[in-house]
Amino acid sequence: MEEKIIISGFGGQGIMLMGKLLTYATLLEEKNVTWLPSYGPQMRGGTANCMVVISTRKIASPYVNESSSLIVMNNPSLDRFEHSVKPGGLILINSSMVKRDIKRKDITIFKIPVIEIAENLGNIRVANMVALGAFVGIKTLVTINSLSSSLKKVLSIRHKDLLNLNKKALKCGFEIASEV
Repeated sequence: MEEKIIISGFGGQGIMLMGKLLTYATLLEEKNVTWLPSYGPQMRGGTANCMVVISTRKIASPYVNESSSLIVMNNPSLDRFEHSVKPGGLILINSSMVKRDIKRKDITIFKIPVIEIAENLGNIRVANMVALGAFVGIKTLVTINSLSSSLKKVLSIRHKDLLNLNKKALKCGFEIASEV
């Protein structure tokens, strides 16, 4: 098994946290994983993406040319990475921000209004966790318990007050994915 994932959005949407969290949860489950962050010209507001490769075998390179999955949190990310998803792959879309239709017919598409869901949970800053929880619910690469356990390790000290809300957002996204 090998899954090549690109996670992309604006700086400030928690893109790197999503990648780190998925990476750490994968390590907890003793699978091979790489994480490659990429920042745009500015950290807040510029584009940010990361590449995560999860495998049961050794991983040759952390760089992803052709992804099996793509999580996009905004329109520029979809424009940039839609073509990189291999046929039969998956795109999870933040439908709160991404308004255009997907041009391809050879992939699976999930649209989830993660910002509205996060607002209903009490804070739009956990929209990234809703998206990641949904992704894990769809792809079952790691367990929701591994993700929740990993939050304590990857969440910065200044955001520790959001630990429980982040866990709730992960679970909410996971449950939404199971309804799809």
